[in-house]
Amino acid sequence: MVYVDNRPRLPWKLREFGRIWGASRDRRVSIPNIITLIRILLVPVIVWAIASNEMAVAFAIFVIAGVSDAVDGFLAKRFNMASELGALLDPLADKALLVSIYVSLGIWGAIPRWLVILVVSRDIMIVGAVIVSWVFGKPVPMKPLMVSKLNTVAQVGFAALVLGTLGFSIEPAPYDVILMGLVTVLTLLSVSLYLVEWTRHMSTIEPGR
Repeated sequence: MVYVDNRPRLPWKLREFGRIWGASRDRRVSIPNIITLIRILLVPVIVWAIASNEMAVAFAIFVIAGVSDAVDGFLAKRFNMASELGALLDPLADKALLVSIYVSLGIWGAIPRWLVILVVSRDIMIVGAVIVSWVFGKPVPMKPLMVSKLNTVAQVGFAALVLGTLGFSIEPAPYDVILMGLVTVLTLLSVSLYLVEWTRHMSTIEPGR
């Protein structure tokens, strides 16, 4: 016996819409990525707070951003929510926040401008090296060195100390000098090691390419 499906068929356009809608529902928005995007949106807010001399507010936003960074990392690993987009957005959010704070505090006069130039120049050099490697078809693996992780920790600690000092009249000495020295040494060391690894990586390009 042959069974004939007499159920009404949807028009082609409606069936296609249903297929696309079903596929889009499968691509759920990642919660860690939403948290990271919110952290990026906090950048202009914290810049406004520093420019308006609302250092306590800037410190609070900085703490919130730090907590959100820990939360999205935990969710991504614990619940298998890691994604390629998140791997790109997370370091971008961290760098955007730190660079914005250092530049704002440098303009405000809270930290030496030579330190701001050093921190920003390091990131510009690394981004430039990555772009050059892409142009030559030899993308550099984006694996941060241990010294770079330590450098980020030192930068975060120094920024938090400066904001806390300005916002709550905390006595920073001698920790401000210690952290500033660590940021300086680790920044120079990290960019030097990165450029050595980048040069070694790019030296494998075949002549004539």
